[in-house]
Amino acid sequence: MAETTDTSTTPQREPRGRWAAFRQGLSRTRRRWWFRVLAVLALFAGLGVIAFWAIFARDLPSVDALRAYEPDLPSNVRGIDGTPVHTYERERRVELDFTEYPPMLVRAFLAAEDRTFFEHSGIDIPGFAGAIFDYVSKMGTGERARGGSTITQQVAKNLLIGNEYSPTRKVREAILAYRIEQALSKAEILELYLNGIPMGRRSFGVQAAARAYFDKDVVDLQLHEMAFLATLPKAPESYGRAANADRAMERRGYVLGEMLRNRFITQRLYREAMDQPLGLVRQRNSILQSEAGYFVEEVRRQLIDRFGEKAEAGPHSVYAGGLWVRTSLDNRLQGFAADALRQGLIRFERGRGWSGPIATIEIDGDNWQQVLLGSNVGLNYLDWRAAVVVSKDSDAARIGFADGQSAQLSRDAAQMPVRSKGGTAFDALKAGDVIAVAPEGSGYALRTVPKVSGGMVVEEPRTGRILAMQGGFDSSIQSFNRATQAMRQPGSTIKPIVYAAALENGMTPASIIVDGPFCVYQGARLGNKCFRNFGNARGAGPRTMRWGLEQSRNLMTVQAANSTGMDKVVTLMQRIGVSDGKYPPYLSFALGAGETTVVKMVNAYSILANNGRALTPSVIDFVQDRHGKVIWPENWRACERCNAPDWDGKAMPRPIVRARQAVDAMSAYQMTHVMEGVIERGTATTLRDLKRPIMGKTGTSSGPTDVWFIGGTPQMIAGLYLGYDQPANLGGYAQGGTIAAPIYKAFATKAYEGMEVLPFRAPPGIRMVRIDRRSGRPVYGTWPTTDPLAPVIWEAFKPESEPRRTRRGGEDDDPAAAQVKKKAAGRANRPSDSDFLQREGGIY
Repeated sequence: MAETTDTSTTPQREPRGRWAAFRQGLSRTRRRWWFRVLAVLALFAGLGVIAFWAIFARDLPSVDALRAYEPDLPSNVRGIDGTPVHTYERERRVELDFTEYPPMLVRAFLAAEDRTFFEHSGIDIPGFAGAIFDYVSKMGTGERARGGSTITQQVAKNLLIGNEYSPTRKVREAILAYRIEQALSKAEILELYLNGIPMGRRSFGVQAAARAYFDKDVVDLQLHEMAFLATLPKAPESYGRAANADRAMERRGYVLGEMLRNRFITQRLYREAMDQPLGLVRQRNSILQSEAGYFVEEVRRQLIDRFGEKAEAGPHSVYAGGLWVRTSLDNRLQGFAADALRQGLIRFERGRGWSGPIATIEIDGDNWQQVLLGSNVGLNYLDWRAAVVVSKDSDAARIGFADGQSAQLSRDAAQMPVRSKGGTAFDALKAGDVIAVAPEGSGYALRTVPKVSGGMVVEEPRTGRILAMQGGFDSSIQSFNRATQAMRQPGSTIKPIVYAAALENGMTPASIIVDGPFCVYQGARLGNKCFRNFGNARGAGPRTMRWGLEQSRNLMTVQAANSTGMDKVVTLMQRIGVSDGKYPPYLSFALGAGETTVVKMVNAYSILANNGRALTPSVIDFVQDRHGKVIWPENWRACERCNAPDWDGKAMPRPIVRARQAVDAMSAYQMTHVMEGVIERGTATTLRDLKRPIMGKTGTSSGPTDVWFIGGTPQMIAGLYLGYDQPANLGGYAQGGTIAAPIYKAFATKAYEGMEVLPFRAPPGIRMVRIDRRSGRPVYGTWPTTDPLAPVIWEAFKPESEPRRTRRGGEDDDPAAAQVKKKAAGRANRPSDSDFLQREGGIY
């Protein structure tokens, strides 16, 4: 037992003995001097690491941010056929994949910025050390040390850290560059660099710079142009200036030399590139060089309302979100509309004298170009140019243009009288005046921008898409969009809507209305209000509704409105979109007293032409984000098979069109059919020789202060007005039929060239009846002809509403005689209603 006890207790004592010995040895070591020195050093090293992290690395952005990095990108606008139209940009940026950059271009940037890029891990140690030494040596001198940054460091600086000039930023940049190299491939780093590097002229990225300096894409650049672009990261706002051309040539030569030294190019290519001039294009200003200025500004306004303007507003902002916007703009029609309206404005102003300068700017010596560029005033009409008067003497004025060129404007070329003031335009000119001029002979001659203005809109009635919009003479000098913003009285163009309300409430186009005196008692204070026809024309007695609209008779219109009830009339005006709110139910609103806009009136007529189906007028078809996803309209669906190259034997695909019925379909068609008579024999007969079915109505507001025309075909409805921005009398001779309708005709003559001739389609239930045009009574035994003044016409009626002939005895009471007459008519093969329907393409 004793032996067993001794054996069991021995292993338990040995570990405690070893631990005690270790503690005694550690205690002796801690008392030695070298251990204390090492401990202090370790402590300082730890504190140094903590301090380094706190100072340089604590709040560094995550490299993951680079993987999800999306730079601010401009938004691009395209027309109805996909053609690029405009770009909303504050900074020019275009993102490309690395594979889209030419290899020689990449080599140029490597030679200029980082020739060992593919060899280092984010930091060029010798270059970094040299930059630190240079910084220390220049401390206190005010000089800036050289960069010494690799391309990876520049990516870190430009995208994640910022451009602060300090050693702290440099260290942070190096740390982040190392992290970037561990997270991204070399190609990905180069792609970020080439897409984001600041390049001057508001350009970020090489593709944007290629456009800004050479008006080329990167794939079209020549070697010397690539080398120049590679110079820009060092001094982006310097080398692109004409005054620094020598410095730019020197720096370009350095880049080419580095490319040769690194065997990126041959000696022959080097010599050829060195012999080339810089070849920079002039810096483009921000003036929109497009006839669609008013259209794209309306698109911009709507986009900002929906998505915001700057990046802070969200990921889809207009100036940072990189949106792709497909619009309904038809560039061809836009050009025709702009030309027609401008020529009409100039024609109206001809002979009235010079209207004064476009603007006046403050210039001081030779700074006129910068001030003119900053004013954003330009002209985009024929060969007209905007110029500033720099100086003037007794015989000529020196004028300057936005591109820096100057010319002489002689006294003889500015002799037109000053409007409403007298004297010559030359005598009225002074330094700082921005004027319109055009080439004439060997110099320039003064032109006058019309003081009168107006707006025009073209809409597709089936869809509500706005195809063209012109809001004045030139969007570069008149930003106010009169097509959408100018509130004007529509005059007689409101009458078809008044009569449409009457048709919805029991009247027909053949209803008899008295064209005679009509007065309304307005109370003891105001007494009677008596209405008059335009030009104080006398009443013509009982006439049909059709005749009243064709001849634009005011007395008949207020009679119809009074019989229908003005509350019903103004309700329809609101329902059809003429007014946002409901007009007061006063009879004067039946003659156009309320205010509205061109786009609203054109849309109202489009509803009538579309058999009463209403659509909201739109300028944007759809919006995609930078990745191609459609983000507006919500729940947008593509039209399947619409772009199929060949017919697949199935039913024709149709885009989904969602519309509400704003006007009774038959009433809308009846009014459209009546408005065709306005063209045939009414106030717009100037359009008759277009030789196609056209509906429309002219309008002249009180004064007259505005003249209107609205109308068109089943394919498109157009409308316009002409008037002064501050309403003033246009002259007693001014009428919609003599001023506005010819402007529409100038547009339509070109717009409809080659377009299919289509009739307006009637909805189900419409009955076409032969009537006497003057009396509205049914006619038997004769047929309408192509003569617009023929006494017998076809008229559209709702079921059971057509007029009936009263029997007076005779053969009509004899069934046998009627049967003989029917057989004789058949033998004579006379025209029938069926023949008419076939000619018209059927009634639908």
